[in-house]
Amino acid sequence: MSYNDGMIVEGIVTSLSASGAINVAPMGPIVDDDFQTLLLRPFKTSQTYRNLKEHPWGVFHVVDDVLLIARAALDRLPETPATSPAAKIPGQVLADCCRWYEFEVASLDDSADRTEIEARVVHAGRVRDMFGLNRARHAVLEATILATRLHLLPESEIRERLAALRSPVEKTAGPREFEAWGLVIDVVEDWYRRHPATGATAPTET
Repeated sequence: MSYNDGMIVEGIVTSLSASGAINVAPMGPIVDDDFQTLLLRPFKTSQTYRNLKEHPWGVFHVVDDVLLIARAALDRLPETPATSPAAKIPGQVLADCCRWYEFEVASLDDSADRTEIEARVVHAGRVRDMFGLNRARHAVLEATILATRLHLLPESEIRERLAALRSPVEKTAGPREFEAWGLVIDVVEDWYRRHPATGATAPTET
């Protein structure tokens, strides 16, 4: 599978360490039209990479809860979300998701900083329909991604892009979207208070 074979779908991956500890991380794999193959690209510094290398099974979840995505991406999960055992692999499925895809690693190339993991879906399931398209949710997702790149982009660009994203949040958000937006802004402001100059490590996916 290559970058031109599908599209990126943002969601949540659960993986297990060799000792069985669960990790919950946002990830945007490249998927094919039939959702039979996933191309995951975690950094080698991430727990997801370490888990999938040691324990080559995981679950990709399609979710519509941007507060969960923001908390997981910014290392602000108050606790591990409720899960249940996967059906076909040694893994865990989030109780609150729209769809899930249990997968096994078919190949792992970690010769570059960003690993490429091709995975084969072995079982899929559905919990509920997606709520629907919402501008605030998309805006919060983009803001969350920005908050993981504070060490890479100039502060002026970060603030300009956040200002543009604020409008759809204010116009269309519900309570969880407002909470997620507030979390992102708190993380950004805390970062600039602690790192007035660039060069330190920003929050990243786990």
